[in-house]
Amino acid sequence: MRAANDDRQRNVFGEPIMPCSVDPVTGFYRDGCCNTGVEDIGSHTVCAIMTERFLAFSAARGNDLSAPMPDFGFRGLRPGDQWCLCAARWQQAFEANAAPQVNLLATNEKALEIVDIDDLKRHAADLI
Repeated sequence: MRAANDDRQRNVFGEPIMPCSVDPVTGFYRDGCCNTGVEDIGSHTVCAIMTERFLAFSAARGNDLSAPMPDFGFRGLRPGDQWCLCAARWQQAFEANAAPQVNLLATNEKALEIVDIDDLKRHAADLI
């Protein structure tokens, strides 16, 4: 498991990545950050702020993020929660006009292999 302050992980601005969420605890490594590595084949690199629209979009595509999973200590996501999304899912939502806002300071630069920085900036909650 990577440490949340892993200095090798950078955000979309090339700066050290900031935490995305510790309540609920997010990230592929469940370290609160959108850190990634070779094990993360889904590229959980976009720190997104959940909305009802996006949660419904994701559920309709087979990934119900709002469903509680008590066996894993997961209460289910609610609007306003921040979560490290797969970059491809964010892109899919963007193309369907359902993309949630993002926290760019907590979004991993690896997301830019899939998502355009200008699209992310148009959805940035931390640039407002």
